[in-house]
Amino acid sequence: MGISIGAILIMSQAIVFPGQGSQTVGMLQDIAVVYPEVERIFAQASAVLGYDLWQLVQQGPVEQLDKTIYAQPALLAAGYAVWQVLHKHSTIKPMWLAGHSLGEYTALVCAQALSFSDAIQLVAARGQYMQEAVPVGEGALAAIIGLDDQAVIALCHQAALAGEVLAPANFNSPGQIVIAGHTQAVERALPLAKERGAKIAKRLAVSVPSHCSLMQPAAKQLTHKLATISMQMPVIPVINNVDVQCYASVDAIRDGLVRQLFSPVRWLETIQYLAAAGVHQIIECGPGKVLTGLNKRIVDGMTCIHTADLSNVQEIVK
Repeated sequence: MGISIGAILIMSQAIVFPGQGSQTVGMLQDIAVVYPEVERIFAQASAVLGYDLWQLVQQGPVEQLDKTIYAQPALLAAGYAVWQVLHKHSTIKPMWLAGHSLGEYTALVCAQALSFSDAIQLVAARGQYMQEAVPVGEGALAAIIGLDDQAVIALCHQAALAGEVLAPANFNSPGQIVIAGHTQAVERALPLAKERGAKIAKRLAVSVPSHCSLMQPAAKQLTHKLATISMQMPVIPVINNVDVQCYASVDAIRDGLVRQLFSPVRWLETIQYLAAAGVHQIIECGPGKVLTGLNKRIVDGMTCIHTADLSNVQEIVK
């Protein structure tokens, strides 16, 4: 018996979840009007957090939503809410899951490795640990576009003075890398990047220098927190950010989430991994479409879909 095109598409799907930076005031509002699952998920998160997360997401203020301690639970709840909509109303059965930084937690919840309530508690703590690890103003992130990996690594070595940290934090797509470290080192790197041919070199509006060694104190706290959280093996393979491999044990999940805090996100290799595994269609599940843009640049011809608005969600459901 032959396999239909529809069956092939189902077999070759992956779903990915965005990380911090995709949050916006008013996100998922149109989707929530049609699908009550959205507000129900946010109500569950609010009960864990002790404040009205849906109100914050819908009304802001944006300055509060953008703080990492609030943005992380908001994005986890948003990604999981859209997952619940797709799971309930469509026939999508992804063969793989992955997430960008914070999005990896969403992937683990959707893969049933981690309960939603535990994950909300966990990422709220993670955000607090990250914010406390580096005083506001002492750390920074910047996007470098137009230089290859080795050129950016060399740039970081040149820009950082003795005792300073500066390193690649996200390998997002070919020629698009985020660097993280001490603010002065980041500021020094920007003109150097332009001199070396970067098309864009600019600070990002994020106060926490994630995915570099400045997050070691946060990783130590996260280790203790993770030891208190119950986990199971994922029912859908989850590709981790650090090793670009599927988790093989619960201990490996805990270890991967700790190392993720101070190690670069290898997103480019993650999408290449999926393509090599035969994935032809990637759905970005949650607010925004940042990953969809990156994914299209990484693998030519890959079908990339986002769920940032109601029309796209309804198209997927159909």
